[in-house]
Amino acid sequence: MKNKIKHLIWDWNGTLFNDVQLSVDIINNLLKINKLPQITYEKYRDIFTFPVSDYYKLAGFDFNKTSFEILGKMFMEEYENRKYEMNLFNGAKEILELVRSRGISQSVLSAYKYDTLLEVLEHYCISEYFESVSGLDNIYAGSKEHLGIELRKKLNFHKSEILLVGDTLHDADVAKAMDVDCVLISNGHQSADKLKANGNLVLSDLSELKHLL
Repeated sequence: MKNKIKHLIWDWNGTLFNDVQLSVDIINNLLKINKLPQITYEKYRDIFTFPVSDYYKLAGFDFNKTSFEILGKMFMEEYENRKYEMNLFNGAKEILELVRSRGISQSVLSAYKYDTLLEVLEHYCISEYFESVSGLDNIYAGSKEHLGIELRKKLNFHKSEILLVGDTLHDADVAKAMDVDCVLISNGHQSADKLKANGNLVLSDLSELKHLL
């Protein structure tokens, strides 16, 4: 893989943007409102999955009592109000700059709502690093596989020259659908044990990525 990469595709939430604790806090607020047991940080990373509706069920919600649409809207309202309490992962800007300095183009592929994604990239002053940004047209964080397939069509590189970096098994599934390589970072929304289950290449944090470029 080393020295062949010409384009790097970044996931956003949990990969470049450290919003894991915020997500735990908000889901626990929703659980409390619905008189359900709280979950720990560790349990959150063990049960988080895509589509997000499945993870809500694992957290204990009953959609017959409160619909996923209502819960998802409540989650995102609080998330949007508090998102700037969080920050980029340590070393995120440094790795973005390193990738650019080596002549590797970059893009963002996210299940986050597209227009809001553009806003946060501007807020954290990293928009300049990306030649394209792909996000969903809604707040419910479903699959981004179709976005990945569309992005792949636009990239004029051999599959061996593209690397997707994410923090969930869904990112690995998206990379497979795109027919490109994938590296997962284990300090995001899913635990290292969960990420390694399918034989994925898993790194502890962003700093380890530099050894693959």
